[in-house]
Amino acid sequence: MATISKTTEDAVSPYLLGLRQFGQNPVLKPKATFAAGELDVAVHATDDSVMVVVRREGRGGVALRAAYLAGPFSCKAVKPKPGETARLTVSSALGQHLVILRAGANALENLRVTVRFTPAAPMVIPFMPRDLYPLDDAGDPLGASGSVEASQRGLNVGVLYLHIDRPRFGDVLYVQNLTALNDYYRATGTTPDGAVGGTWPEIGYLMPTPKPRTDTASGALQAGVEVTLSDAILVFRHDAPPHERETARRFLQMLGVAYKAIDLPQVEYRDWVDRAERTLRDLDQAPEATIEHYGHRYVHPYTSAEYPDIMVQMSIVTAIHDWGKWSGAPHPLEAEFKAGLEKFYDPKLTSLRRYLPNVGDDKDADAVDSWYLYHPMLNLGILALDGDETAKSLLLKSLDYGIKAARHFEYKWPVQYKVTDFSVITDVAGADGRGQTDVGGIYAWVMLQAFELTDDKRYLDEARAAIEAAIGLRFNVNYQANLTAWGAAACMRLWRITNRAVYLEQSYVYLASFFHNCVIWESEIGHAAHYKNFLGVTCLQDAPYMAVYECFDSFVAFQRYLEDSGPNLEPAARMLVSEYCKYALDRAWFFYPDALPPEALSPKQRETNGHIDRTLSFPVEDLYADGQLAGQVGQEVYGAGAAMIFATRSVHRIENAPFDVFCDHFIQSMERTGDRALTITLDGGETCTAGLNIVRKKRRKLGKITVTTAGGDIIRAYRTTADRIDYNVSASGQLILTWE
Repeated sequence: MATISKTTEDAVSPYLLGLRQFGQNPVLKPKATFAAGELDVAVHATDDSVMVVVRREGRGGVALRAAYLAGPFSCKAVKPKPGETARLTVSSALGQHLVILRAGANALENLRVTVRFTPAAPMVIPFMPRDLYPLDDAGDPLGASGSVEASQRGLNVGVLYLHIDRPRFGDVLYVQNLTALNDYYRATGTTPDGAVGGTWPEIGYLMPTPKPRTDTASGALQAGVEVTLSDAILVFRHDAPPHERETARRFLQMLGVAYKAIDLPQVEYRDWVDRAERTLRDLDQAPEATIEHYGHRYVHPYTSAEYPDIMVQMSIVTAIHDWGKWSGAPHPLEAEFKAGLEKFYDPKLTSLRRYLPNVGDDKDADAVDSWYLYHPMLNLGILALDGDETAKSLLLKSLDYGIKAARHFEYKWPVQYKVTDFSVITDVAGADGRGQTDVGGIYAWVMLQAFELTDDKRYLDEARAAIEAAIGLRFNVNYQANLTAWGAAACMRLWRITNRAVYLEQSYVYLASFFHNCVIWESEIGHAAHYKNFLGVTCLQDAPYMAVYECFDSFVAFQRYLEDSGPNLEPAARMLVSEYCKYALDRAWFFYPDALPPEALSPKQRETNGHIDRTLSFPVEDLYADGQLAGQVGQEVYGAGAAMIFATRSVHRIENAPFDVFCDHFIQSMERTGDRALTITLDGGETCTAGLNIVRKKRRKLGKITVTTAGGDIIRAYRTTADRIDYNVSASGQLILTWE
């Protein structure tokens, strides 16, 4: 992972000195100039580079290196095509570079610089310097000071968020659109792991290059074949944020601008109802799924592997409970799996334990990850708020211990500790030297559930204490993605209860950390070509993979977040959260082994995590943006709730109609306005699209269906079959659905 320094005391490179010399040459005539709002943009050809210089009068600027060339070259501006602001061709012995610039200033000033290269001969590019430099008023990168708030983590979004304080240029968000660079990565055998980062003032994208090989043709770009080398998007703000909450809001706002600039992948309808039915069948019938203890059935965490634990049991029970509510009748497995919950409760400890009392000696029965204590309580709270008295009793008698733990650790939890005496087993994670920084978020949500159940202000005070203890973490809130999502939801709920704006603002800190750890690009590297990964979130702050459990649990948390939000919510936050959930419904399908070709699945799993059975409708835990084999960790029985969660949120059963409605956005309201008419309201991103699918019920026929906007414009289906009618509609606004 790239590291960032906030000082300019380190040794400088020749590329930096070359740029400094260029900045001191005021007579150099630009090849192209234009404005982007209040910014002045000029494209220059230096001795070795094509530089795009962005300045704000009297307040410095940034320079972007669009192309680096090893010898003489010619650069000329040519007529831009529609939608482009400027276009330049660069000719050299290497081949032909094409530099395309697009400027915008509707909401925030922004600039997109795309560089395509056609090699003159088979070519291995050995090195390219980083491409972004802050500048002072004199164009000197060594004269500008500031700091970097966030840079790319692993294979997540290729992002850099910085502010230039002296001179007062303001905030800059840099996003490298890694999707556009797939051809380069495949041709060269490279990956963009931590590619966007650097050391101030040499920051930005460091193009990965092939390792030296005896076979010089390996990793070479083909002669005469155009490949995109860079697709950089820059978004600008002219002033500095006053605190971390505003920093986070601006990050989301600026990321929203960059998000709208990229070409978004298409999504497909997925039959989550059928998947859920198959999952329930396998949970009931497959011997690999469950095991019996104390006369009760418990769920294996992995296929035929690992001891039953309370988090797994509660996750499955709650998903089946939601399925029963959606389908109109409780599923028998809910009661069967709930029957054994009490065995996890330790009356001496007055707390739920992770394992059953008869857990094997190969496990430390007293060890618990901090988040594992609270997640089962969260699911007990969901059941309790739905009227389950047994779940309510089990939750209420566990809360005092949960509070005792939170206060003992002063709302800053370690990674793992002993439940008997709170002695720390693992204090911090090796990757970042921090504990489980986002446990306070899920703890706060549990406390708010308890407050709703009891009206006891003590629980509200606990929720506030936990959220306030996380203030100051900035972009380092995220430990585990779903916990971060629940933290955002807890902040939003606290704002609703207290009307204190600080909690709404703090929700942006959780969201900023979440999306900082998102894979906001579609990888086609290696086996990733067989599955979707766009907007997937890596499960831990240092994890190399996206995990299904964190995916669907974040989906549930974000549903709560949006339900509690209102018109005061930052539009970019609403859009990004809605888009995450939209893509989750498509992307998560590929966690299931039968959705992947056999060659994309790992033949081996972790030693204690069983095996993969492609005939079982349970997801694998792990998919990788760098195209590694899927399922190296194992096949999650504990993630089996995904299908039920997605089905019950996306499929809406329409009474006395021959169809159900599938929508990949949360429907804000649906009103039956006539015997054969529905009014549907969506509240996603204003410029985004939603998938709306009319799905035929069994033994029924689809008649004539009409979908119109609130203004009466007819929306045409893009695909019609006997079983389904598919529409793309605006993600924000009202729709009227009628049928004959």
